[in-house]
Amino acid sequence: MSKDLFQQSGPDRVSNPPAPREPAEERPASARPEPLATRMRPRTLEEYAGQSHVLGPGKLLRRAIQADRIASILLWGPPGTGKTSLAQIIANATQSRFERLSGVESNVADIRRVVATAANRLANTGQKTILFIDEIHRFNKAQQDVLLPDVENGTVRLIGATTHNPLFYVNAPLVSRSQMFELKPLAGADIQSLLQRALADAERGLGKHRVQIDADAMEHLATASDGDARKALNSLEIGVLTTPPDAADVIHFTKAVAEESIQKKAVVYDGDEDAHYDTISAFIKSMRGSDPDAALYWLAKMLVAGEDIRFLARRIVICAAEDVGMADPQALVIASAAQQAVEFVGMPEAQLPLAQAAIYIATAPKSNASAMGIWTAMADVEKGRTLDVPDHLKDTHYKGAERLGHGVGYQYAHDHEGGIAPQKHLTEARSYYKPTDRGFEREVQRRLADWRAKLQTRKPA
Repeated sequence: MSKDLFQQSGPDRVSNPPAPREPAEERPASARPEPLATRMRPRTLEEYAGQSHVLGPGKLLRRAIQADRIASILLWGPPGTGKTSLAQIIANATQSRFERLSGVESNVADIRRVVATAANRLANTGQKTILFIDEIHRFNKAQQDVLLPDVENGTVRLIGATTHNPLFYVNAPLVSRSQMFELKPLAGADIQSLLQRALADAERGLGKHRVQIDADAMEHLATASDGDARKALNSLEIGVLTTPPDAADVIHFTKAVAEESIQKKAVVYDGDEDAHYDTISAFIKSMRGSDPDAALYWLAKMLVAGEDIRFLARRIVICAAEDVGMADPQALVIASAAQQAVEFVGMPEAQLPLAQAAIYIATAPKSNASAMGIWTAMADVEKGRTLDVPDHLKDTHYKGAERLGHGVGYQYAHDHEGGIAPQKHLTEARSYYKPTDRGFEREVQRRLADWRAKLQTRKPA
């Protein structure tokens, strides 16, 4: 950034004083300026912040834009990551007409009108059309199908934007005709760069104001925006425009102003879609991976976002049985107790038993031997021939059972040494449960081996 636009002063930054300000003229409501985030939209790839994983030097998307080889693409990622801005940059860079539709407001007639105009434009002037559809996941199957022929024959180059995974929400034929690029939340450094640029830009930004912004205020905006550039820029604007200047006509943008401007951090989390599944997956895998700190973080994110505490309790119970299992049978007891406590106390106190159970599972020895055992047995039942119940194990609690041979030869386990009867419980030899040597399961492994050794010396029934 040039020094004449933006000066450093210790940990703070102060913009240069502008020329004396004229009294502001009253404007009609229709002439109100656009929000700062809209005014500061990047116009070129050089101004675009973040997304170096797809737009860095030599990356596919950057090469395609520069070579004007863009076909249809789907951009997906959280709000404020630059999907619309990137679409406009592509249109500018490729000398294409930019047409925009909304997946919420537009219908099939709107699509046909834009496509027909694009076809005429291409035929008469040779100019290509970028059709940008915001929130394309809101289009139903019929609306998406209308696009297919014109996307395939090149009448329009589609850029669809969505906050949801296109593989789940966009028709497979449309996905197959498009390149997919996932946009990530912006890093804190990228957000701070955008804020600095907005403070220095006198034409589109806030450069006409004398602003002294504290370093911790800048950092708070970058952090609390959670990678959302729009949220950060608009919070900066409201803070600058509502904070009175001091006697020297300088607006002091402190951390307190930043906290008030951005208010509570909005967690990027949709309760029934991608973020929901991705976060619960990370939570479960962190417990399974014996990382209590990561487990607590993902649990905290879901609690702050308002996730259903009963859902969280169920997943903890399942993890205790599946991933800890017999290596520490107490894990299931703790998890079940947490589930009952959650029902009893509710929020906010429910966070305590949930955290305790998550930590217990994350720090417990792990074994999925019991889970693998039941999964293998069920696969055998579903795919193979069902085994008959041996006659000596069949029910005898009805008249005439003995005449059918049921229960004949059954040996009561408690009548034998060690409570182990030398008899078969399956008509074929099967092996499902294979205990590990971790935690309590080491004792189970030793016990089973001892029993099997003893049974070999006895004659089975």
